[in-house]
Amino acid sequence: MNERAAARCGYVALIGRPNVGKSTLLNHVLGQKISITSRKPQTTRRNLIGVDTEGVNQAIFVDTPGIHQNTERALNRYMVNHATSTLSGVDVLVLLLEGAKIVDEDEHILKLLQGSRVPCFAVLSKIDLIQDKTALLPQIQQLDAMKLFQQILPLSALKQEGLEAFRREIFATLPEAQHLFADDEVTDKPERFLVAEIVREKLMRQLGDEIPHAATVVIESFKAEENIVRIHADIYVEREGQKRIVIGKQGARLKLIGIEARKDIEGLLEQQVMLHLWVKVRKGWTNSAGDMRGLGYECSRPVWQLMMQQRSSLGLLGRP
Repeated sequence: MNERAAARCGYVALIGRPNVGKSTLLNHVLGQKISITSRKPQTTRRNLIGVDTEGVNQAIFVDTPGIHQNTERALNRYMVNHATSTLSGVDVLVLLLEGAKIVDEDEHILKLLQGSRVPCFAVLSKIDLIQDKTALLPQIQQLDAMKLFQQILPLSALKQEGLEAFRREIFATLPEAQHLFADDEVTDKPERFLVAEIVREKLMRQLGDEIPHAATVVIESFKAEENIVRIHADIYVEREGQKRIVIGKQGARLKLIGIEARKDIEGLLEQQVMLHLWVKVRKGWTNSAGDMRGLGYECSRPVWQLMMQQRSSLGLLGRP
């Protein structure tokens, strides 16, 4: 009689500098989009959980903001604190590095990993952009010499290259433990949060380099009726000039942001959506901890506290 394989479950933090493909990797691992993406750095501002369950295996991925060294403003400090809080207390760490180059911000993160007791993987992302794959060898050799990583895995999330091998390695590294999420759950975030993130994604994709970092989105009302969901969302910027840019000539840019966001929100909610957007000014909000809290940037609990609470509620022994 064959014994049933033991259940495996654990938290897996995706870390790296801004714009190396952490959110794209998570979305493709899950087979659906829960984390917004853009070509602009610092798109992800909060830790976001995505749950990948297959049979007896459950990997709880934590998509983190990009770790960067410019922490002059309160928003930057908030993002870096969220990301670095995952360096301890998770079951697996995955460091993403872009292709065949290691830059100063990567070196900074590599130093943070020194002495880590958590199993670490290095992922060389976006390899579809590299024609000559032998260009990866010097970086692989450099990372291997550091003795930090269990595996060094080149992959392209967009092209699905190396994705299944990555999932298999992660599942095999997870501790034996009861699942913490239902098999059909893919995230712990409520719909209001995901809707706000969709609007912010379309905002970032429409605007230049400056304004996206000074903009945030707050869902003021979310009313689900029988045949339609009515959503009112406020876009906050820091200056009147930024407000005019977001709105655009005769409201054209704001209208386009709304059209693109509504399509994705209807896909998420699987229901018709009426989306109303307003643009408001809150001066200096990105450098005010009080304003940030008022706009929903609450101090979140470290991942290990969430993990301990979940395992305690199930009567399991957890480890921070």
